[in-house]
Amino acid sequence: MQFIDLKKQYELIKDDVLNEINQVLDSGQYIMGDKVRELEIVLENYTGSKNCIGVCDGTKALLIALMALDIKPGDEVIVPAFTFIATASMVALLGAKPVFVDIDENTYNLDPNKIEALITSKTKAIIPVSLYGQCADFDAINQIAAKHNLVVIEDGAQSFGATYKNRQSCNLTTIATTSFFPSKPLGCYGDGGAIFTNNDELAQKIKWIRVHGQDKRYHHAVLGLNGRLDTLQAGVLLSKMRIFANEVKLRDQVAKRYDELFKDANCTTPFIANGNTSVYAQYTLQVDNRAGLIEHLNANGIPTAVHYPIPLHKQPIFTKDYQGQDLSISERIASRVISLPMHPYLDEKTQDTIVDAVKKFLN
Repeated sequence: MQFIDLKKQYELIKDDVLNEINQVLDSGQYIMGDKVRELEIVLENYTGSKNCIGVCDGTKALLIALMALDIKPGDEVIVPAFTFIATASMVALLGAKPVFVDIDENTYNLDPNKIEALITSKTKAIIPVSLYGQCADFDAINQIAAKHNLVVIEDGAQSFGATYKNRQSCNLTTIATTSFFPSKPLGCYGDGGAIFTNNDELAQKIKWIRVHGQDKRYHHAVLGLNGRLDTLQAGVLLSKMRIFANEVKLRDQVAKRYDELFKDANCTTPFIANGNTSVYAQYTLQVDNRAGLIEHLNANGIPTAVHYPIPLHKQPIFTKDYQGQDLSISERIASRVISLPMHPYLDEKTQDTIVDAVKKFLN
């Protein structure tokens, strides 16, 4: 059994993917070829964002976004305590300080009600993560940011394809980033990512940073790095975008069926906030005895994952930044979550096998 079945997806689009790859090979443009800009236009149209800039991966997307905003040593950036480490590590890599905020116990996203108590004269930005495929509460977050003259960066690595109040993830605030890691809802066959903004000045700066800060050949206007999306990955993503809308629907159907099947089980299923749709990058339960359930499922040939077992303020690299604020919800959720196999092509028989095994242990 596959946790994410990328082979089945490939079988469906194999001819189209190979056609895209062959076009790139025939062109000889392997870095920043025409397919990259073609993909950016497709993603702009999909999200409604004015500017999409393809980059080499989701982690660099965060770093470049922070660089474009001139985040510097001594600055503070508010990030959720419960997420993947990249959200905070890119802040720290620039010498700034990640300030950890607790999460909403239902959505697992950053809790807007806990932001203002953490804002200081050094605070420059907020990075809400749209975790597991569901957007954070951006109206509330943007309102707080505007009040305190802060910038909001959506970390949409898991939520591309989701919506918030009928708006697409990655077009909800000043800057958004996403990842095209193969296991993401929209994934390539290697590393890839993108940055979105409606601010043309920021977009131009991001484009410069992506190519070592060049505003023209061998003329470097800003400090930059090598953050380019390669053309082969752009071709793969163009092919996958042709089926993406349908895959989002299929993910929703699989998730809703999970919800129904787990109604009488002793666990907590995903909560989707009013006005949100989720792209279900993960299907994640809360359970009392996670270690026992993992052992039971593994013994039955069912793969699982834990996203994420250690909150960021408990990571050795960040314990020095922890100021003692209450992050108890992050700690509790981190000890209870378990993700089950989830992808658009999860058939009902396999899903029944998974659910039966989970319920047998829990009940």
